[in-house]
Amino acid sequence: LPGLHVFAITLALEVSVGKTNTVTALNNSNVLLPCVFSTCIGFQDLVFTWYFNTTELIYQGKIKNKATEPTVIQQNPRVEFVGSTTKKDNNISIVLNSVEFSDAGKYTCHVKNPKEKGAQHNATIILTVVHQMVKTDNTVTLIIVSVVGGLIGLLILFMLIKRVVLFIIKKTQDGKKECLVSSSGNDNTENGLAGSKAEQKAPPKA
Repeated sequence: LPGLHVFAITLALEVSVGKTNTVTALNNSNVLLPCVFSTCIGFQDLVFTWYFNTTELIYQGKIKNKATEPTVIQQNPRVEFVGSTTKKDNNISIVLNSVEFSDAGKYTCHVKNPKEKGAQHNATIILTVVHQMVKTDNTVTLIIVSVVGGLIGLLILFMLIKRVVLFIIKKTQDGKKECLVSSSGNDNTENGLAGSKAEQKAPPKA
């Protein structure tokens, strides 16, 4: 089926920024913008680009193959690449340093893979910059900060947030590992196959 083959190829390249696509950052802080990609047939000379508000290029990198880390093509001086592509996850996340109110907006992670006939895919994060963080009803956070107190509490909180971000990214990737559509589902249920097997297995009556 040629139609099925095309359908499978178009689904092979996936880009994800996690389950939630909104990030809130404190003015003058550094913020992580997560992004991972997955592909079933591998990649060669893959190019990924981060855009601010669809048009402004803030980071562009090229990855030769799975055994190499990305090389920078262009980057904004305030943007730092923090991902890795030689490990299990194809992580192409960036950190935006010293966030300002003017940085609020849409950040798009775009990937193009020449090995998949130039397949392209992207995902978008919406960044909100605030003067101060609003208090939430997260009782676990409040208990940790009040009981442990001080820097240790903040350190644990940071570690928890990091684990949640990694967990979200991993969960999103796990759900997209099955890329190719299998057409062998009907092969196992041909007429009479199950019945004939059952008859063969039946012990002969003495």
